[in-house]
Amino acid sequence: MTKLAETIDARLSALRWECPGVLSLTLSPLAGRLPRPEPGAHVDLHLPGGVVRQYSLTAGSSCEAYVLGILREPRSRGGSAAVHEALRPGDVLRISAPRNAFALVPGDGPVLLIAGGIGMTPLLAMAERLVQGTRPWSMIACVRSRSALPFADRLSQLEAQLRVDDEVGAPDLPTLLAGVSPETHLYCCGPGRMLDAFLAATADRDPGHVHIERFEAPRPGVGEGEVAVELARSGRTIVVGPQETILDALLAAGIDAAHSCRVGVCGTCECQVLGGEADHRDLILTDQEHGEGRMLICCSRAKTPHLVLDL
Repeated sequence: MTKLAETIDARLSALRWECPGVLSLTLSPLAGRLPRPEPGAHVDLHLPGGVVRQYSLTAGSSCEAYVLGILREPRSRGGSAAVHEALRPGDVLRISAPRNAFALVPGDGPVLLIAGGIGMTPLLAMAERLVQGTRPWSMIACVRSRSALPFADRLSQLEAQLRVDDEVGAPDLPTLLAGVSPETHLYCCGPGRMLDAFLAATADRDPGHVHIERFEAPRPGVGEGEVAVELARSGRTIVVGPQETILDALLAAGIDAAHSCRVGVCGTCECQVLGGEADHRDLILTDQEHGEGRMLICCSRAKTPHLVLDL
């Protein structure tokens, strides 16, 4: 089973208020330089109380310091609450080296970045990289209101197009994408409903040109039934309900399954499938790794009514 990455000690050198509910964190190494950050990458952030969460690196990140933008989630599971309530400049925190499941595809073809709310954090890093080159690109940032706009100065510097729901209504993805050439690489990050709408609006495009990153697990599809998950090592069988993940069901049954992100981006919950067919919904394993029977149980389910895991 995959474990959390080795960690680096970093000092919280700056904590900045960006807008109501959003803080930016600047993390500097205690010694030496940080691993080179790439646009779209995220790090594990170890927080007080043993909580570990994954956050995207945003614009301004370098080998000298990483910059994160973190929204205080109303239904926080401990991560964003710890950031907003417990952290203070000068604190020493552990972070992982960056990992990237949302990288810019190399090439010289056009790029369109579409951000929803705090989902702009990885896209700002991409825009910062793109503005330094010659590749055609543009960015659309969607927010509910101007008062809820983080990184306003950075968006202005990058000449991003701003769409404010209070002023023009919620974004209509088919309209935003009308006229965008088929060879354009599309990147979208934002709330789950926005991503679902984006995927629906790009269903007829080349999948290799459509890229998303989720901050929350995909919702179960309509009509999904129960799945019986057999744990080969213990011999137990756990029934997974239609509206829960395999991880949820295991934890509810008192099984201490390793986990962290719950959205399929960190790999902590990886398991080996021994029987049945998995329905993969993670964002980091390759098709080859899926074919080898590797599965992330925090977000994926099963295509068969019975699944056997090496647990």
